[in-house]
Parts: sequence; C-alpha cells; structure tokens
Amino acid sequence: MDRDFLLDLFAGFGPVTLRRMFSGYGVSRDGINFALVLRGAIYLRADERTIPRFQTEGAKPFQYTARGKTVTLGSYWQLPELLYDDVDELAGWARDAFEAARQVQAVKNAKKLGKSKARGKKAAKVAAPRIRAKRQAT
Repeated sequence: MDRDFLLDLFAGFGPVTLRRMFSGYGVSRDGINFALVLRGAIYLRADERTIPRFQTEGAKPFQYTARGKTVTLGSYWQLPELLYDDVDELAGWARDAFEAARQVQAVKNAKKLGKSKARGKKAAKVAAPRIRAKRQAT
C-alpha cells in the first residue's frame, strides 16, 4: 500500500502521520500510534471494547512467526474489508482505535511518572546524607 492511498483512506478521521516501521508503516495522530500497515494489510489498535466488533466482521488479530512459533498480537486487529470502501465508517473505527491507543499510552505515561518519582525519592535519600556530611565538614 502506498502512502497516498493510506492518507486518503484515513482522511475522514483527520490528519495522520505515516512512519516507516518494520516492513510497512505505523499510522499515528498526535504522536500516538493507532494502526500498523504490514504485509499488505492494515491493523487497528483494539481493546476489550472493540475486539467484539472485529470478531463480528470476521477480522483476525495480527500474527507473525518468530523462531518457528506463531505469535498473536491481540492488541492489533486486521481492518475489515468492507471499510476499504467506506471511509466514513472507517473514520469511526479509526477514532476507536486511536482512543484505545491513547488509553494505553496514558497508562504507560503514568507508570513512567511513578517510576521517576520513586527514583527521585531514592536519589533524595541517597543525596541527603552527603549534603549533611558536607555541611558538618564546613
């Protein structure tokens, strides 16, 4: 799939950024990746709320083979065929995929913030004795 086709396909959703990724593209908006384009197929980010819709349409989760084993990535599901011809309907699916990806990103950011706060407290505890020792030495 070429870039222009993908940009046109997602135009109803709004401006998206395509970034080379693996052997295809990552599709993002506002810095959040919500779709993958690999092996001639588009995969949208999914969550427990949207997976049943993908299943109803007969879509499958993204799969790849590594070291002779099939790995299923249940967080990305193949775009149902009917959406290639209905960009308005696709825009709704893209919004849902973006929201699923945004929620995952929010959780990751909260975890990073928690870790950096914990590191900050640990660093402060380590630094406090050094500061006291310097004050006592003067």
